[in-house]
Amino acid sequence: MEVIIKETGARLDKALACLTDLSRSQAKDAIKAGQILVNGKAEKAKYTVKAGDVISYELPQAESLSYEAEAIPLDIIYEDDDVAVVNKPQGMVVHPSAGHRSATLVNALMYHIKDLSTINGVIRPGIVHRIDKDTSGLLMIAKNDKAHQALAAELKDKKSLRQYLAIVHGNLPNDRGVIEAPIGRSEKDRKKQAVTAKGKPAVTHFQVLERFGDYTLVELTLETGRTHQIRVHMAYIGHPLAGDPLYGPRKTLSGQGQFLHAKTLGFTHPKTGETLSFTAEAPALFQETLEKLRNKRP
Repeated sequence: MEVIIKETGARLDKALACLTDLSRSQAKDAIKAGQILVNGKAEKAKYTVKAGDVISYELPQAESLSYEAEAIPLDIIYEDDDVAVVNKPQGMVVHPSAGHRSATLVNALMYHIKDLSTINGVIRPGIVHRIDKDTSGLLMIAKNDKAHQALAAELKDKKSLRQYLAIVHGNLPNDRGVIEAPIGRSEKDRKKQAVTAKGKPAVTHFQVLERFGDYTLVELTLETGRTHQIRVHMAYIGHPLAGDPLYGPRKTLSGQGQFLHAKTLGFTHPKTGETLSFTAEAPALFQETLEKLRNKRP
């Protein structure tokens, strides 16, 4: 494949990450392997591109992935013929990918729940929405395509209830508020999301539950569901999540990733029309950390 550079000034690896489907690390690896050519010639990653440069490259071959049922313990909060609600533990990836071939929520679902919707194909059977690996809490699962379509439509129409608990850095000046700022892929780091004018609309409501001086316990309600939305929005207003390795400071609370828990999930049952609501307590480490903060509170 080929791309033509329109603006002078960027490093070769950065330009490729901005203009192609390659990540910056993939671009660096491909450049080192001699798979990237600039005007027919190999260059280093630090090469400064010029307007008119023709860059040719090959997309890395996708790794073949296997999706097998695994007898992983799974906390199923609710299940009927159409839907299920599961409480995902912190540290579990939702679906398989090149870096996570097994031990995902999907592998567990395939073992415990025999019928799952097929709308998202073999990579995400039954998965209507996702939460991050290090975020714990509730997820709705569709057991057939009709249920999946109804649940997805309700999410799109902002009618589902998704409330989270989070421990954030600092002392929020207001007891409640709304963060309305568009989110898209960061132009500086493709692994991150960011508030950007080119992003999609994103709205997060917050309410302070407890204050601990240097940290605050907040309840967050999603109106939209952008990737890393809560993590990005809280960092944007200067109160990043404690333990967040991507958007937070290094000096933070000891844990296993961000202190974020999807505690409440509500939706309309796709067949009966009944309003369902479920709540799950935060994991032990989250609660133990709260107790330590309470004991240290001035």
